[in-house]
Amino acid sequence: MTGIDLNRAGTPLLEIVSEPDLRSSAEAVAYAKALHALVRWIDICDGNMQEGSFRCDANVSVRRPGEPLGTRCEIKNLNSFRFLERAIEFEVRRQIEVLEEGGRIVQETRLYDPDRDETRPMRSKEDAMDYRYFPDPDLLPLEVSRQWQGEIQAQMPVLPQARQAAFRARGLSGYDALLLVGSRETADYFEQMAGGANPAAAKLAPTG
Repeated sequence: MTGIDLNRAGTPLLEIVSEPDLRSSAEAVAYAKALHALVRWIDICDGNMQEGSFRCDANVSVRRPGEPLGTRCEIKNLNSFRFLERAIEFEVRRQIEVLEEGGRIVQETRLYDPDRDETRPMRSKEDAMDYRYFPDPDLLPLEVSRQWQGEIQAQMPVLPQARQAAFRARGLSGYDALLLVGSRETADYFEQMAGGANPAAAKLAPTG
């Protein structure tokens, strides 16, 4: 018998945390979609949100104009961009109603119920100390050197923004270039198809 849970052993987890600089649900969704496209582009994640390969947590707070950031509530494990948008919009309305009625926002973790289109409390969370972090003497510090960064960067593919700029420079419209970098496979296929010809004159022929 053992109490060790090996359910996720061997599965790396990458957590990307942004600064609190998003001002609307639409902006948050746009950021999440760009991040989703990036991790798929560099082939570190298949991006399958339904299977848990890519999930979003949203920290939401409201404030009156000119005042500091308000108390945040975290909405956990959103598995679609639509749910992300709706959860943020509901949470903003909820917090505004609480404050306008003279109440106060309690910092907590909440879950989104898509059937009821609402968030509900999951657990209270005051600060980092609630995670009960403690140093582990068996885990050595990870030092990321400039050399290591350079080696990794040299192995990475050309990123979507640079690829899009290259398409524009070769005569494609902004819309067409943006469409082509929607996926790395599409961009690669288009370049193979166009070859050395003028890409603006290349056409995708329907099949079937």
